[in-house]
Amino acid sequence: MSTPRPKPDTRSQYAVFHTLQTRWMDNDVYGHVNNVVYYSYFDTAVNQYLIAEGALDLVHSDVVGLVVETQCRYFSSVAFPDLVHVGVRVAHIGNSSVRYELAIFKNDEQSASAQGHFVHVYVDRASNRPAPLPAVFRSAVEKLCVNAG
Repeated sequence: MSTPRPKPDTRSQYAVFHTLQTRWMDNDVYGHVNNVVYYSYFDTAVNQYLIAEGALDLVHSDVVGLVVETQCRYFSSVAFPDLVHVGVRVAHIGNSSVRYELAIFKNDEQSASAQGHFVHVYVDRASNRPAPLPAVFRSAVEKLCVNAG
């Protein structure tokens, strides 16, 4: 007996969105955005949000995030010149880790073309050892907590 395929999320299940224009180079020889590019979209959306919230300074932050787990599930193709809207939410906040859940929405579509997650463990930049989330950071990611419903 096979496990039923999960259904894609909808836009209403995400807290914030980051819009990106696909590029010609994102497409692979099969005529759609290559799977590795989706992870780049995910990473860009999360880091852009953290920078905009004042939680991440790429040069000076004492605490930085290292990806320790990733996953992505694909539902429908995206291809240049589609516009993608990356939905971002947070499923779990630990002492030094955050599980981000993300979805790619193509153009004006309401159902995700792809969705996945990654877990960041935040570490002290100098020692590379896990560090508690700074207050400004915790405040920023708490705004992303929504019911995945």
